[in-house]
Amino acid sequence: MKKIVLFTSLALLVLPFVASAQVTSYSIENIGGSIGLGTADLKATVINVIQWVLGILALVAVIMIIYGGFMWMTAGGNEEKVEKAKKIISAAVIGLIIVLLAWAIVIFVAGTAANVVTE
Repeated sequence: MKKIVLFTSLALLVLPFVASAQVTSYSIENIGGSIGLGTADLKATVINVIQWVLGILALVAVIMIIYGGFMWMTAGGNEEKVEKAKKIISAAVIGLIIVLLAWAIVIFVAGTAANVVTE
């Protein structure tokens, strides 16, 4: 079962590169431009990278919630499997909450930093 989850996660991470496989040149500028990193300033680039990573972490948390639900549904009344599924779901929900709070902090800091005037 762990192999299936690992393979699915890997496939979801590789899918954007497969979808853009018809690009003839694989330079850093082309890859950076495809994920929104083009020629932006450093602050915008850092914010884009952080939001991209947090998006992937949120996706992993949702996949883990689905995995825990699948384990619960296939437990067949076995209390040990149900408890394991509950632990997976609760850990994934806590992880998702942490990711969403981190995302809110990044947006708040970016908005606050945009209003700072340097002399």
